[in-house]
Parts: sequence; structure tokens; C-alpha cells
Amino acid sequence: MKILEICPFSAGICGVWTRAKQESLEFSKLGHKVTIFSSNIEKGTNKLVPSYEKVENVEIKRFKGRRSFFSENVINFNFKRELAKTNPDLVITHLIHPHSFKALKICRKKRSPCYLVTHAPFFAKRNFLLSLITNFYYLFWAKLNMNKFTKILTITKWEISYLLNLGVSKKKITYIPNGIPQEFFKEKITKFQGKNILFIGRIAPVKDIETLISAFKRIDKKNIRLKIIGPVEQGYEHIKNSKSKNIEFLESIFDLKKKIKKLQEADIFILPSKREAMPQALIEAMSLGKIIIASDTSGAKDLIEDKKNGFLFKIGNKEELKNKITKILEMKPNEISKIQKNARNSVKKYGWDNLIKSYSALFKNDFNNNNSI
Repeated sequence: MKILEICPFSAGICGVWTRAKQESLEFSKLGHKVTIFSSNIEKGTNKLVPSYEKVENVEIKRFKGRRSFFSENVINFNFKRELAKTNPDLVITHLIHPHSFKALKICRKKRSPCYLVTHAPFFAKRNFLLSLITNFYYLFWAKLNMNKFTKILTITKWEISYLLNLGVSKKKITYIPNGIPQEFFKEKITKFQGKNILFIGRIAPVKDIETLISAFKRIDKKNIRLKIIGPVEQGYEHIKNSKSKNIEFLESIFDLKKKIKKLQEADIFILPSKREAMPQALIEAMSLGKIIIASDTSGAKDLIEDKKNGFLFKIGNKEELKNKITKILEMKPNEISKIQKNARNSVKKYGWDNLIKSYSALFKNDFNNNNSI
């Protein structure tokens, strides 16, 4: 089967891209021919990337991107001619953005399935004008067209109520969360040393690195280190002024084996974000049995049961974060070990070998029921 994935970015650190890339690789392993369409803009920068790339057996085709006047994350790119040339059996498009409705229109003419992965955009904080435009877009454009997709795929359960309020039929909604490769679960849980704290991800204002750094500097222990790994978003470079003897900023890691190795060196993984939908980084760290501390975003609360498989603190509360770190460093080895095991066990269901089965069942059902296409 020929599968086409469409997302705005296919370069840089981006949760949407991570999802699209990984599921494409999984489809490819099953013998499907997979192509990805995206803009030629790297996420978080103005850099342009090559128009063609091949990752294993997955082809990536990029088109000239143009940022929307009201949001830098909304990218316009024209793939109409190439979609007709590729002639996929089905399309999976990511985000409730214009490119998804463009793909839907083409698919409906061809009478081929078109699936939308929403990526939980409903808690995003926007300025007044952008919020007004977004609400208008949802209520008057998205609401009229959402039910035309073959299925709406949610990455979280909490966003389902928002979709229902938009008038999406419950029968159209299927929950398939973000996942991680099985390589993470093949690793052993390492012994907790209480020396290394880690953040991996896009270094941007929404990740609230300031709260993490401020909390870390308040800890009265000299033998611990904080490593912050990832690309710094344009306009946010000043955050690197916070580096010190015990705080390091390191370059992005794209290689899976190197990423796992760096995570295994950590004792505590911290995600201090202002908002998260379904944080991939948390699933990865938890699968390795890391001690997790995360701000109480909707996404983190979906994954973490406080004091059972990780720890939660109030968004932006540096004092509470400092206290959580200090408490963990003072815990007994058997208490730490129990939380480590709970963390790994709680995310086993997010392995891609399980999630890809959900996709296969969905496709089989929809291809057998042409009236849903």
C-alpha cells in the first residue's frame, strides 16, 4: 500500500514531525511504500533544508514554504501536483492547518481515505488577534469540514471533548497516542546516582527553561549537574547566558542510539513546559526508568501519577520544583527503584509495535467500509 504523510516541518526538533517520521518508518517496516510531504523550512528557524531526503526506505519531499502572516507555525506549501503524481492509497495529514484541508479536498475528489491527526492544539496560548483568528477558523471552517475526514486521530484523550464541541461525530474519532521505538525497552534500568539532571527537547519559551535553571541554582548541593540538550529557537538565544560550571547546553541529538545513551547517563529527567499535549520526551525517559519531574500540563498528567511513577509540580513554580529535586535526592534506594520500575511499566503500551496494530486495524476497517471514505 502507498501511504502519504503530510506535516508542516520535517527538519529540526518538532513533536509533530517526530510522530510523522516514526510512524512512517513503522509503516515502511511492514512493507508499505511511504512518502512524506512537508515545507522546506526547519522548525524553530528560518533555515531552508533540501527538497529531497531519504530516511531508510521513507522518501521525504519538501516544497517551498511560506509562513502565514498570523502565525509562524502555520506554513503554506503547494503539493497538489506532486500528490496527484504520487497517487497514494491513503493520506495521513497532521494538524488542523490549511494543508490538511487542502489534502482532504484532493482526496475526496479521488475518493481515497484521508486521516487527520490533530496533535491537541486546544490549550495553546495565543495573543488576542491570533486567538480571535484561530477561534474563527475553528468555528467557521474547521467545524464545517472536520467530519469529511475518514477519521480524526487524537494523540490524547482530553482533546476528544473539544472535538465533540466542534461538532465532530464520535464515530469519526479514534485515539492513537504518540509512541516510541522498541529500542528504548530493550535497555536496562540504570542505577540511580543522584548526580545528573537532564532536559532534552526544543529550547523555546514554551518549554520554560528559565524555571528549570532557577530551581536548579537554588539546590544546595555542589555535586549535581544540569544538561540541557536541543536546538535553541530563534530569538531565545539569551537563555544560554545562564550556563555555568554545573549547567551545560549541548547540541541536538538526532541519532536514536546516541539519544538513548545520553538519557541513560541521567538520573532525573525534567520537563518544565508551560504546555504539553502528549510529550514524547517523557515517554522516552520513562521507558528507560528515569526519575521524572514534569510541570502539571495536560499531557504530563496523562502520563504521570504523582509520587507513583514520577513527580509533578505546578507550572512555573520554581520553588516547588527545587523542593521536588531535593526530596528525590534524599530518597532511599528502594523507593527510587520502585518509582523507576513503575515509570517503565506505565509506558509499555506506547511502544510503536502496539500502536501500529491500531493503525492496521483502522485501515482494514475503513477499506472494507467504502461509505466511510
